[in-house]
Amino acid sequence: MTIDITHKTLTDFVYAEARMLDEQRFEDWLNLFADDGYYWMPLSHGQTDPKLQTSLMYEDKLLLRVRVERLAGQRTFSQQPKSRCHHLLQAPTIESSDLAGAHVVRTAFHYVETRQDRQTLYAGWTTHHLVADGDALKIRLKRVDLVNCDAAFANIQLFM
Repeated sequence: MTIDITHKTLTDFVYAEARMLDEQRFEDWLNLFADDGYYWMPLSHGQTDPKLQTSLMYEDKLLLRVRVERLAGQRTFSQQPKSRCHHLLQAPTIESSDLAGAHVVRTAFHYVETRQDRQTLYAGWTTHHLVADGDALKIRLKRVDLVNCDAAFANIQLFM
């Protein structure tokens, strides 16, 4: 069975992914990634290569799994109490789609991460590179471009 990919299917996917993160459903979120999927947060504007240039984050599914397990761990003292987040998304736009089932969706966002009395606001754009995988969409690449990507940051605990 294959999924019928429409504009609504792609935008609903982006909204559902953000909600999973806001609800701390990290296992469900991790399952949205293709086996060869990556989460990338460039360190500079216009960065084109995560392997030859330093990034804030460039994690494959294995490293994402390690982070998800750390967040769920009872001995992760930096997460007691747990951090929380909230995504505020602009309407996603479909940048491209092809007959092979590859889709690129771009979304502007404001993201708040909070823990105890500290609250941090981030703003930027997320670009999802999605692929059809049978009856589901999977993330091949999630690129998060922060407006102030070259700033000094405290620890970013969760996923944008």
